[in-house]
Amino acid sequence: MATITDIAKVAEVSIATVSRVLNEDPTLSVTKETKERIIFIANQLGYQNKVRKAPKRSKKDNIPKIGLLMWCSMEDENDDPYFHTIRQGIENQSREAGFELAKTIRMNQFRQDETMNHLDGMIVVAKVSMSDMEKIYPRDNRVVFVNSLPPDHQKYDCVISDLGNGTEQAMNYLLQLGHTRIGFIGGREYSLKPGFNKGDEEFEVRYRTFERIAKEQGSCKESDIYIGEWNSASGYELMLTAIANGDMPTAFFAANDPIAIGAMRALHEAGIRIPQDVTIIGFDDIDLSAYVHPPLTTVKLYAEQMGKTAVNLLLERIRGREVPLTVIIPTTLVVRGSSGRYTKE
Repeated sequence: MATITDIAKVAEVSIATVSRVLNEDPTLSVTKETKERIIFIANQLGYQNKVRKAPKRSKKDNIPKIGLLMWCSMEDENDDPYFHTIRQGIENQSREAGFELAKTIRMNQFRQDETMNHLDGMIVVAKVSMSDMEKIYPRDNRVVFVNSLPPDHQKYDCVISDLGNGTEQAMNYLLQLGHTRIGFIGGREYSLKPGFNKGDEEFEVRYRTFERIAKEQGSCKESDIYIGEWNSASGYELMLTAIANGDMPTAFFAANDPIAIGAMRALHEAGIRIPQDVTIIGFDDIDLSAYVHPPLTTVKLYAEQMGKTAVNLLLERIRGREVPLTVIIPTTLVVRGSSGRYTKE
């Protein structure tokens, strides 16, 4: 009968090393090749049949692997922390749920031949054409869309914020404060053509809701609508344009907080008081909004919860749920110092 000494001699290692390998000592530091060679030799020599015939399968092999498709680049995330917070929620909940976030694709890095077919599920934080989606990941029962409803959304799980209701909250609040002329500052929204190319410009939910309420109340002129990009630099430039045009509204609704914060800087530099001269309301409630001067009134979006909910929906799908679900996350108006009652001086 073979002994540890026999195995050590053939494997050309110490007796202690053979003993620790065969007893699966987790503190032993040897190469994978050495471990496998010792186990192979032990099996060949018929060492008491105590040795496993193959290395155990790693627990990691059983962990569901999921992919993440983001529309925005890292630079876009820095400009608009809303998407960073969604991604953070996805990553944190993935760890909690026992998922491995195996691959992240950003649209500015997307290759036409890229695929995620080998993954157990997909979370998409982007507006993607269905033809592109089928190429990237054809298993529609394992895809969750976040922050958008695809054209054929009845096939997919979706998580969205109630942007329309949030805009209504902001507009109703401004009207209650007595503002009869309200401006809009927002970003451009695009449809996507196959291959992730920008398509036609679209009117985003916040703009469409604002326009409807403004028309009903007669509280907006066409000249009080300013559209640029979704960042502070654009908000700053757009507000400079509004100031230069003169005859400004008494309040502005900004479609996100970075735009609002940029607009506030332009007002400060022009000596226009907030909220005494102009009220500003943002959208998102990013961390910085509570620390600008004055603190920004805004509509809170629960971005991290959106990411977490997407992971939970995907987990249910992997476990066998067949019916697609759309989850609508509510919004909350957070009143701070940048909004005030309109008083005619």
